[in-house]
Amino acid sequence: MSKKDVRTAVSSSTIGTTIEWYDFFLYGTAAGLVFDRLYFPTGDSTIGLLLSYGTFAVGFLARPLGGLVFGHLGDRIGRKRTLVTTMYIMGIATFLIGAIPTYEQIGIWAPITLILLRIAQGIAIGGEWGGAVLLSVEYAPKTRRGFFGSFPQMGLAFGLLLGTGAFTLLNVFMSDEAFLAWGWRIAFFVSILLVVVGVYLRSKIAETPSFRAAQKKVDSVERKIPLAELLKDRLSRRHLLLGMGTRYAEGVAYNLLAVFIIAFATGTVGFSQLEVLLSLMISAVILAIFIPVWGRVSDAIPRRVVFGSGALALVAIVYPAFWAIQTGSWLALTAVLVVALGVVYPLMYGPMAAFYAELFPPATRYTGISIVYQVSGIIASGMTPFILTWFVGGFGLNAALAYVVFSCAVTLACTWLIRDRDIRAVGVTENDVTVDESRQESNLDGGRGHAG
Repeated sequence: MSKKDVRTAVSSSTIGTTIEWYDFFLYGTAAGLVFDRLYFPTGDSTIGLLLSYGTFAVGFLARPLGGLVFGHLGDRIGRKRTLVTTMYIMGIATFLIGAIPTYEQIGIWAPITLILLRIAQGIAIGGEWGGAVLLSVEYAPKTRRGFFGSFPQMGLAFGLLLGTGAFTLLNVFMSDEAFLAWGWRIAFFVSILLVVVGVYLRSKIAETPSFRAAQKKVDSVERKIPLAELLKDRLSRRHLLLGMGTRYAEGVAYNLLAVFIIAFATGTVGFSQLEVLLSLMISAVILAIFIPVWGRVSDAIPRRVVFGSGALALVAIVYPAFWAIQTGSWLALTAVLVVALGVVYPLMYGPMAAFYAELFPPATRYTGISIVYQVSGIIASGMTPFILTWFVGGFGLNAALAYVVFSCAVTLACTWLIRDRDIRAVGVTENDVTVDESRQESNLDGGRGHAG
């Protein structure tokens, strides 16, 4: 592969995931700030917030469907065309969320419409993640997959930064009343412009070398059902189950620190919306820096060691972190988020793309990593704000944090059970990628040709 091919694939993958995560996390931020009041006016703030977080979870329930459908398509017809489709779905759904009338205006149809569009978002991001990370991982030499695969992972940090940044600017330039009445919708409407940029970039990339090589080696690859092939293989079945277990702490950590924290810090501790959003923006910048740092480290030492270290570090800091937040100091809140979300969390998220990709062979890889990431995300990610809010309301903060520690224990056990020899066995037949620094462009035809 030429250096230009690799650069184009990695950059388009990163920008594309940034746009899709921006759309997806707008909903999470809005769920903690405005949706409970506009679409679930129960008269009880806790119940309204639980209902709002319930619709947030619906998106995660839909993600496995998107992972199965688009994982199947990605393994059969290619990563590129699948990713263009997911971006269209996500952009249109996000734009329409910004246009939904309130409960007072159309009654029960307001939350119903919100839920349907949230399902569309979930289906889109369910198919997006697997293909986006494979664009980077499968263009990378095997010794640099952790580093290359971390770039689309940075889209999460950039998406969080853009999403919270949009709401922060709106909070600065308008009153609370105007923001609640119509200002928040602006952030959702902007997504349609970002989609145009994303679709254009993805139209410029070629199919990954691993996928094209798999097509060349297996003439009948398009007639096979990737999920069936995946389940026939003993190692793939084992890695599906263990992979989902490893993701538990990662999903809980992110939604604890980037979603639940918004309502907890504003509603329980008493921070202003602007203070919390500014802290999240600062931590998002640090997160974007450390994702590739830990991805690169995972190329030097076993990825599962780096990944497990993140879960272990989260156990060590989670109780002190929330004790510090309850002091009411904005500096303490910011320091906690910078350390926990910016430095500790990417120990898991940075190497994740390469870690999961190496659990499955190329012909079923899109389906495999999509199932691992999206099915586990139902509990690990989607239900986390709801579960933590329920724990805090019924048993107190310490019980909620005990749930976080439990998720880390599950992750550590599953990470330890993934064996290095099994990972080597999966990748033994996969050819490596060589980047030719002297070539400006390879002889690619937008995904229709085959890798030589």
